[in-house]
Amino acid sequence: MDLAHALKVALQTGKVRIGLSESLESARDKKARLLIVAKSCPDPKLTGERKFDRIPIYHYDGTAVELGAACGKPFPISALAVVDPGSSAILTLETG
Repeated sequence: MDLAHALKVALQTGKVRIGLSESLESARDKKARLLIVAKSCPDPKLTGERKFDRIPIYHYDGTAVELGAACGKPFPISALAVVDPGSSAILTLETG
């Protein structure tokens, strides 16, 4: 799967919360269905785990700047939460 394409489709057709604080809030509220975390994420609860409060974590093999670029954003993104994937197949990412 092309992750950059899946991210852009999810951002356009679904609901994605961008940023570490927004992602953690979505996870705690049990609204997130998938967390995507950059290699340079400053939160050790997300970088060293496979799940956060039963929500799968996909570890993006790039920095926050690269994740931001993959999302089509001009700023770094250390974490994001997929609340609704929309037309994207992003929830099929291997999180193991």
